Amino acid sequence: MPEDTEDEHESLFAAPPMAEQERMCEAILFATAEPVTVREIESRMPHGSDAAEALAHLRRRYEGRGVHLVRVGDAWAMRTAPDLGFLMQRETVETRKLSRAAIETLAIIAYHQPVTRAEIEEIRGVSVSRGTVDQLLELEWIRFGRRKMTPGRPVTFVVTQGFLDHFGLESPRDLPGLKELRAAGLLENRPPPDQMPSLGEGEDDAREDGTDAKGQDELFGE
Repeated sequence: MPEDTEDEHESLFAAPPMAEQERMCEAILFATAEPVTVREIESRMPHGSDAAEALAHLRRRYEGRGVHLVRVGDAWAMRTAPDLGFLMQRETVETRKLSRAAIETLAIIAYHQPVTRAEIEEIRGVSVSRGTVDQLLELEWIRFGRRKMTPGRPVTFVVTQGFLDHFGLESPRDLPGLKELRAAGLLENRPPPDQMPSLGEGEDDAREDGTDAKGQDELFGE
C-alpha cells in the first residue's frame, strides 16, 4: 500500500481537535434538559474523542459567565449562574407541599444514606408511614439502594441525581454541616434519643401524609 494512502486511511480515525470536541460537548449539553454522563456524551462523539478532557476545558471557559457547566453526581449539565437565579424566578401557586415527616425523612436519607426504614425510624423516634416514602419516591428524590447484609436483607434508600440537581449539589458531600444548619436557623434542638417518643406516639406524624398510622404495611418485609 502506498504511504500516502496509508496516511489518509489513518486520518479517517483521528480524533477531532480539542476545540471541536468542546463544541460537540457544548451542543449536546445545550440540547439536553437532564444531566448527561461522560459516557453518554462520548458515545455520540467521533471515535477517539475524550469527552472528560473536553468538559474540563469547557467548564473553565464558562467560569464567570451567565451560564455555568456544573457536575451533578456523575453527570454534567448547563445551569444558570447562581447569582443570576433571580432573573429566572416567577411567582407560581404551590399546589403540593412536603409534610414535616417527609422533610425529616428526606434529610435523614441524604445525611445517612444508604439507610433502611428501620434506621430512619430509630433516628426520628417515630414510625415512618408508607405514604411518606411513596411521596419521596414519586418526586424521584430518593430511590431504592442495595439491600443491607443483615438479617432479613432490608432494602436501603439513597438520594437521587434529581435531588442533587434540584438543590444544586455536586454530590451528597456538599450538603451543609451542622454548624451551617444551626447558623441558618434550620436545625432544631431535638431531645436525646432516650427521651424521644415511642413508635406508638407517631400516629399524628403519620397522619401528616394523609395516611393512617395504624396497621401500616411493612415495606419490603422490613
